[in-house]
Amino acid sequence: MEIVLVGLNHRTAPVEVRERVSFTAEQARRASEELRSKGILEETLVLSTCNRSEVYGVPPEASRECAPGLSTFLSEFHAVRMDVLGVSLYHHYDREAVRHLFRVAAGLDSMMLGEAEILGQVREAYRAAHEQGGTGPVLNRLFQGALEAGKRVRTETELGMRPMSVASAGVKLAERIFGKLDERSALVLGAGTISEQVIGQLRDRGIARLFVMNRSKERADGLANQYGGEVLPWGDWERALPVPDVIVSSVATEEPVLRRELVEQAMAKRGNRALFVMDLGLPRNIDAGVGKLYNVYVYNMDNLSEIVAQNRHARENEIPKADSIVEQHVGKFLSWQASVELAGLVNELRTRMREERAQFIHARVESIQHLTSADRAHVEKLMDEMLESLLLEPAQRLRGEKDLRRKIHNVEALRDLFLSNREKP
Repeated sequence: MEIVLVGLNHRTAPVEVRERVSFTAEQARRASEELRSKGILEETLVLSTCNRSEVYGVPPEASRECAPGLSTFLSEFHAVRMDVLGVSLYHHYDREAVRHLFRVAAGLDSMMLGEAEILGQVREAYRAAHEQGGTGPVLNRLFQGALEAGKRVRTETELGMRPMSVASAGVKLAERIFGKLDERSALVLGAGTISEQVIGQLRDRGIARLFVMNRSKERADGLANQYGGEVLPWGDWERALPVPDVIVSSVATEEPVLRRELVEQAMAKRGNRALFVMDLGLPRNIDAGVGKLYNVYVYNMDNLSEIVAQNRHARENEIPKADSIVEQHVGKFLSWQASVELAGLVNELRTRMREERAQFIHARVESIQHLTSADRAHVEKLMDEMLESLLLEPAQRLRGEKDLRRKIHNVEALRDLFLSNREKP
């Protein structure tokens, strides 16, 4: 019942690499199905956000060879060479994989310490994988535990009481360019969760005029009505781009939404008035050439380092408390994992002992001529009672003593010790 994790995040890979291995919802479903159909994993879940792409799984057999196979799969699935991808990947097993996920759900592994979005993203990834049949008893219990840990961190520490998000960091960056935003206008591309958070942040800072553009007009209308904005038709760049001072984009797309020539034409109509562009998409929504235009300031998530540092400094005193909560839930999960594995071991021992008993009786007892059939049956019954008594107390203790389960770290070693194939006498 081994757990394996292979992934990369904002600490190990720049945005140029992260965007090449990000998963759409459909890609996550397809990757999960392929991993199971190829026998690489029995249970699978893909977690892909703006700052990470991770694959969690349960391999068919306990083997440290599983992670390299997952790395190769990611390389082939996204058509990224291993010499480019390999240096960015991390591999975690069992306890470290559990701890990593629980810290992710708690916002402790995010670019923005305690970020508001990540718990919902973990919940959504679990919901999708569960509905698609990718998870089983192990990943179900693992992700339920992660959600519990993340919720406790948010309710019991200052990380949750004063959450920071990528959306709020992006708006703070816009304020550094323009100062107060109460005389400025903004265009938000996209209408998902992050876009809605951006709109809320802009309204909180008194943005004078707000435009929303989204492929789904119904969703754009909903946000515009909620926050007092105006909807522009998707793709009407000639009308949209000359107006705003701030553009924030968070669109699910494989190709850039804004290309250099579009923005260049708009800047001419604007008289080269300063334009701030925040790209919160992954893959990136803004063509790299846009940032080379005069008086156009383009930022992506990797440009938020100073705000990230300030956010961490303001909240770092809460990290030990949050880590303590995480460790409690890690111990809880590992205790459950050990109880399941050990219960299976006890059942295997019972089966093995009964087989040994049958062979012993056949080899030794049946050859004793003076024993009647009733005597032999009585001997068999006594041996059965002895075997059950040997297993009964350990089984009861495993069910009732959490500390005992925590002490047994390597069930495979016990299985090898008592159940390994050996020559029969």
